[in-house]
Amino acid sequence: MSRDEQKKRFLERLDEPEKNWKFSPADVKERSYWDDYMKAYEDAIRHTAAPHAPWYVVPADNKWFTRLVVAAAIVQGIEQLDLRFPTIDAAVEKEFAECRKWLLAEKD
Repeated sequence: MSRDEQKKRFLERLDEPEKNWKFSPADVKERSYWDDYMKAYEDAIRHTAAPHAPWYVVPADNKWFTRLVVAAAIVQGIEQLDLRFPTIDAAVEKEFAECRKWLLAEKD
C-alpha cells in the first residue's frame, strides 16, 4: 500500500475505538524507515522471483481491488497446474466392480 493509504488507515485505527487493537505505536516509528523497507522489498523480489516461483506485487490501497487481483492470481496458478483426477488400472477397476456387486447384494 502507499504511504498515504497507510497513514489514513493508522488514523482510522486511532480514531475508531473498535479498531484501536489494530494499532501499535511502533507502527509510527517504523514509518520513518519507509524508503529502506521499499528498497528491501524491491531487492527481495528482484533477487528471488523466478519463472517457476513468481512474486505478485499487488496494489493494496483499495481492498476490494487487492482481493480481486489475489483471487485472479490464485485461479491462474491453479489452472496452470493442469490438475487431473487419478486414474485406475484394469486390475483395480475389476476389483471395484466386484466391490460394487458385493455392496448391491448386501442385505440392509
